[in-house]
Amino acid sequence: MDYFIISAILVFISAIFGYINVRFLKLPNTIGLMLITIVFTLVVFVIGYVDDTLLNGERYIISKIDFKTVLLDIMLSFLLFAGALHTNFEQLKVQRWPILVFSTLGVLVSTFLVGTIMFYLLKMTPMDVNYIHCLLFGALISPTDPIAVLGILKQAGAPKKLETKIVGESLFNDGVGVVVFLTIFKMASSGGTPVDPIEILELFGVEVIGGILWGLLIGWITYRMMRSIDDYDIEVIITLAAVMMGTVVAQKLHLSAPLAMVTAGLVVGNDTVRNSAMSETTETYVDKFWELLDILLNTLLFVLIGMEMLVISFETSYIVAGLIAIPIVLGCRFLSLLMPIKFFEKRLDFVPGTNLVMTWGGLRGGISIALALGLTQDMNRDLFLVITYVVVVFSIIAQGLTVGKLVERVTK
Repeated sequence: MDYFIISAILVFISAIFGYINVRFLKLPNTIGLMLITIVFTLVVFVIGYVDDTLLNGERYIISKIDFKTVLLDIMLSFLLFAGALHTNFEQLKVQRWPILVFSTLGVLVSTFLVGTIMFYLLKMTPMDVNYIHCLLFGALISPTDPIAVLGILKQAGAPKKLETKIVGESLFNDGVGVVVFLTIFKMASSGGTPVDPIEILELFGVEVIGGILWGLLIGWITYRMMRSIDDYDIEVIITLAAVMMGTVVAQKLHLSAPLAMVTAGLVVGNDTVRNSAMSETTETYVDKFWELLDILLNTLLFVLIGMEMLVISFETSYIVAGLIAIPIVLGCRFLSLLMPIKFFEKRLDFVPGTNLVMTWGGLRGGISIALALGLTQDMNRDLFLVITYVVVVFSIIAQGLTVGKLVERVTK
C-alpha cells in the first residue's frame, strides 16, 4: 500500500465523516470529525474481537504515517499561513502588545506551572518521573492550537477584539511553544551534561527572531511579485510556492517555520498589500484557494487525531493522570494570563470575562499530540502521550462545544 492509496483512503474517510457531521450531527467540523473518528475507532476495536481485518487495516494506515513529521514539518505551515492570511490585521496591530506577552511570557509561565504541579502530583503515585520531563509536558500542552481555535471561534460569535486576541495569540504561541519544547528537550537529552545558557538563548533567539525575519522577507518578496503582475492563477501559485519553499529553507536554516509562515501570512493578507498587489479577482481566488486547502487539511488532521488512539497505551493510571491534568492545565493557563490581562485591560478596553473566555477558548490540538509523540521512552513517553491525548480530546469536544455559550454569557 503506497502513500497515494493511504492518502486516498484518508480523504475518503474524511469526506464520509464530514458528510455525516454536516448532514446529521451539525457540529463544528473540528469537533464533529474527531468525535466521529473516535467512535468509529472504538467500534472497530469491538468488531476486532470477531474479525480483526478492519482493525488491522486501520493500524496499518496509522503505522505508515509519521504524525509528528506530517503535522509539524508539512501541514502546520499551510494551516498557519491560511489562518494568518484571513486574520484581521488592523485589529491584530491594535492588540499586538498583549498578544506578544500572551504568546511568550504566558507560554513560559504556564510551562513552569504545569510542569511543577504535575511533577509533585505524579511523585505521589508509583510512577517515577523527572522534573525536566514534566516541564516537557508543560511545554507541549501550554500553547493553544490555532488549528482547533480558528475552526471553532468562527461559529462562537465572540466580539472581534476578543477573537483577535485568542486567534492572534494561538498563531504565535504555537511557534514559541515548539521552540520552548525543543529547548527543554535539548536539556533533557543532554544526559546530565551541563547545557550552556548562552547556547539555549542562541537557539531560542535564532528560532524565534530568525523565523519572524524570514517570514517578513518571504511576505515582502511575495508582495512584490504579485504587485508586478495581474494574473490570478499565477499569483495563487506564487503564494503556494512561498509557503512550500519558505518552509523548506526555514527548516534547513533551523529557523521557526511556524513563526515564519504566520508572519508571511500576515504580510500578504493585510489590507495595504491586498489593495495594492491584488485585483479583486486575484483576492477572491487567493482567499478561496487557501480556505479550501485549510478546510481539507483541517479535516484530515482531526480524523488523524481520532485514529491516533490506536498507538496509545491506555493504562488506567495514565487515564486517571490525564483526567487530573485537565483542571491543572486550565488553571495554569488562567494564572499565566492573569497579570498581562490586568495590565492591559484598561489601556485597550478589554471585553468582560476576557481571561475566562481565553482560558476556556484556548483549545489544545494536534500540535500537542505531535510533540508528545516526539518524546523518547526514557522521558515517560507513554504516560505523557496518554495525558496529552485526554487533555486534547476534552479540550476540543467539551471546551469546543461550550465556548460559544460561555462567550454569549460573559460578554453580553
